[in-house]
Amino acid sequence: MSVRACIPWPDKRLRMVAEPVAEITDEIRAHWADMTDTMEAMPGVGLAAPQIGVMLRLAVVDASEGRGQVVRMANPEILHASAKLRAHDEGSPNLPGVWAQIERPRAVTVQFLNDAGEVEQRDFVHLWATSVQHQIDHLNGRMYFDHLSKLKRDMLLRRARKAG
Repeated sequence: MSVRACIPWPDKRLRMVAEPVAEITDEIRAHWADMTDTMEAMPGVGLAAPQIGVMLRLAVVDASEGRGQVVRMANPEILHASAKLRAHDEGSPNLPGVWAQIERPRAVTVQFLNDAGEVEQRDFVHLWATSVQHQIDHLNGRMYFDHLSKLKRDMLLRRARKAG
């Protein structure tokens, strides 16, 4: 399909809650294909539709070592999160040049509509879990730096302005 441009922070769409997907159609599959191409071009381990200006609850994740194991999700919802946390440096193509260490649950169980239009539950761990949670944040109008203290968030945004 095609690589799409990521909308730049502070575009207001990055703070909006994305709309649920009613059914998996060819249009939805085309969005997923564009999102996968865009994720691979970054390169990244996940992408949510609002990052490219599509205000639907769609995400793609591929944290596999060899790549090519993309999970396509519509309306992903975390059903369970582990108490054990894992720290990982996170960033976003919407705010390039900066990142921060974020602690998130090490494992999550997620329910979503898959590319066949079926409800699926899947367990994700480590980087997969981090990426899925990061994408769900985007679908809810949140950025990774919202998990930081106000002081750290302000410092990160100042660094981003200088880098940009």
